[in-house]
Amino acid sequence: MMNKLLHESNKTELKAELNDKLEKEIVAFLNYREGGDFYIGVDDDGNAVDLDNIDSLQLAAADRIKKNIQPSTLGLFDIVKEKYHGKHIIHIIISSGPEKPYYIKRQGMSETGCFIRIGTSSQPMTQAMIDDMYARRTHNSLSKIVSPRKNLSFEQLMIYYQNKGLNLNEKFAENLDLLTKDGRYNYVAYLLADNNGTSIKVAKYAGTDKVDLIENEEYGYCSLIKATKSVLNRLEIENRTLTKITSKERIEKKLVDPIALREAVINAIVHNDYSREVPPVFEIFSDRIQITSYGGLPTGLSEEDFFDCRSMSRNRELMRIFKDIDLVEQLGSGMSRILKSYDKSAFKLTDHFVVVTFMFNDINQSSIKSLVEPPVEPPVEPPVEPPVEPPVNNTEDLHSKILDFCKTAKSKQEIAAEIGYKDAKSLVKRHLKPLVEQGRLSLTIPDKPTSRNQKYKTII
Repeated sequence: MMNKLLHESNKTELKAELNDKLEKEIVAFLNYREGGDFYIGVDDDGNAVDLDNIDSLQLAAADRIKKNIQPSTLGLFDIVKEKYHGKHIIHIIISSGPEKPYYIKRQGMSETGCFIRIGTSSQPMTQAMIDDMYARRTHNSLSKIVSPRKNLSFEQLMIYYQNKGLNLNEKFAENLDLLTKDGRYNYVAYLLADNNGTSIKVAKYAGTDKVDLIENEEYGYCSLIKATKSVLNRLEIENRTLTKITSKERIEKKLVDPIALREAVINAIVHNDYSREVPPVFEIFSDRIQITSYGGLPTGLSEEDFFDCRSMSRNRELMRIFKDIDLVEQLGSGMSRILKSYDKSAFKLTDHFVVVTFMFNDINQSSIKSLVEPPVEPPVEPPVEPPVEPPVNNTEDLHSKILDFCKTAKSKQEIAAEIGYKDAKSLVKRHLKPLVEQGRLSLTIPDKPTSRNQKYKTII
């Protein structure tokens, strides 16, 4: 829920209702170097306004953006429903586009069709600005590069969509921008096909340098989605849990923050420049995990913009598909999650590469100690009653009851209600997580252990 008062700026536009200026404002943000945020249901003073049929408005806005703006906006915007001052509003997140200038389709690439954000308003672009922007347009977009192979199949891609309750029809290649203008499969299609020539390497070294290579795995020659999931699973295994027992409690901490690691992996794969056939590389050392993607920052995205978490999709088609299957949660959110746990020093940016280095945590470091040991003179606080355990003889009896109940997948809330456990969060930490680690329970959404839709199922 958003509590701060919204106001218009170079990055923010407010509209009380969906009106005929939608396309103009979206085009202006697409052409602006930082993208922007467009809110529907908020007036000029930042007050929330009641919206009727908000779901229909979301669909209508998405349809207009996709149909009425050129070049394709696929993968360059995200529409979410948010709670703002007690009311639901629509938030459209717009990435700065790589194929500028964008324009309103019916007006063409002209002074009446091209707009750009200047201050708090969207202004028409002059012909000189349009010509300059077009001259600097990214022309090596993967959607324009013809696939090296003609006969491609997409069974894996279809399965991933079906698992999310989405079915691809016979026009899926056209709808997902997997075709060039002359109807041939493009390089995006090649990367997502069941078989291709792209492989992602995961190397492991014994020390802190590359002298002693002990493992060298390749994940690829298949759909980029399958390769991505394989890399995530491999690094999750390497990201082991450190444990320390103190006089106060048991401390557990991963070598690397798992959320930041996952986001860095996804970013490296989605934003890599595949036009030179150079895939991202993942390396595991004795003291760190290092992720290298090729291509540097996208043209038009400055280092300042990058660390301000402004999004510019180098491969918008991949971004859209990864979002469809929930590998990407929200446009531009990945960097924010990484920077919650690591500072800018984790990144090295060059003209041709982006390198992210996650140094391993030290369970004995003083910063961890200070988190668990109370100060010398702790403030007096009222006693907190521990969660009430169900009347069972011992932990194993409780676990048996959980395993019997979870023969069909159940949520933590359902399990807590069944066994009479009042604190579902404590239940996960003290019982469900250990059962998962023991291989007795499985997660229905293993890629997102903390998902609110997570369920647990007994492994028979």
